[in-house]
Amino acid sequence: MSVLTRRSLNRATLARQLLLRRAETSVLDVVGHLVGLQGQDPDPPYVGLWNRMSSFRLDDLTESLCQREIVRATLMRGTQHLVTAEDYRWLRPLLQPLLDRWQKGAFGKATAGIDLAELAAVARSALDGTTLTRPELGRVLTERWPGRDPVALARSVQGLLPVVHPPPDGTWGRRGRTPFALADQWLDRPLTDAPSARDLVTRYLAAFGPASVQDVQAWSGLTRLREVVDSLRPGLLVFRSEAGRELFDLPDAPRPEPDVPAPVRFLAALDNVVLAHADRTRMMTDEQRQHVGVEAAVTVDGFVRGLWKITRDGHTASLVVRLFTPLSTVDEEDVVREGLRLLRFAAADAENHDVRFRSVSD
Repeated sequence: MSVLTRRSLNRATLARQLLLRRAETSVLDVVGHLVGLQGQDPDPPYVGLWNRMSSFRLDDLTESLCQREIVRATLMRGTQHLVTAEDYRWLRPLLQPLLDRWQKGAFGKATAGIDLAELAAVARSALDGTTLTRPELGRVLTERWPGRDPVALARSVQGLLPVVHPPPDGTWGRRGRTPFALADQWLDRPLTDAPSARDLVTRYLAAFGPASVQDVQAWSGLTRLREVVDSLRPGLLVFRSEAGRELFDLPDAPRPEPDVPAPVRFLAALDNVVLAHADRTRMMTDEQRQHVGVEAAVTVDGFVRGLWKITRDGHTASLVVRLFTPLSTVDEEDVVREGLRLLRFAAADAENHDVRFRSVSD
């Protein structure tokens, strides 16, 4: 059984994630290939697509959301994701066990004594043929259950009932109350009756492999996937990590040589490439992991080297890069070059752009 080094896993993951070379394809194709983009906040998915596409415009994603080709909803790990409409139809029912646990863990105390099936039914009736914001839905639900927390009731619906959050929710720069719509009505087609966990595993491997069973579970939030992976084993390649963990992959998936160059990338906040593995050492150290996910990461030679954010001061937009360790002169120049590209995309309205370096310890 071949051993894949940390660097080999890094390059394979970057290739699957379209982070070695920007793709010349559509937003719909990229979001579908990645099995969604983490979308807790509206702007990061746009940055994630900018990183992966050779000619991405803000309107490209916004139009796909407005045309109902891509939807925003609570999915993997009980977090907000942007996925294609077709993927939503099978992902949402497949993830129901996870979402049941998510509702119980987050809002179980607030909904104690309430029949959750009735809660879902009342919410469906309220949303039938219309769109309500989360506060509006909460007020409807507290009419049936007075004295209960309206936020907890409305947010519970995200786990109990297939709902999506239509635009302008999830669009660039948008802040406001989250709208709710019934998924089958918004998509004008039903959800899949018998979704396949085998499809989940193979789609994950295509986007994130090679990977372990624990990695698939960490990304999806589902448990007990060992049996599913074992059923696919005859058609998969099997490797081991340097730590001895069993890794699975699709036979025809790209696995570049470990010395393939990897360009600087300013990853979106909560980008799945840094969240979607139980063992994240292919991208970062354990010490760096404590920061990544809370803050957006910058990679140099494919590995996390710092954190970034954009600040404003009058007419100037600054990209502040906080490094874990100093960079070489060449790497620093590459970071500045890519950073200015990011500023021209994400802060196009600013008259001046600059890149500043600091230490993470500052």
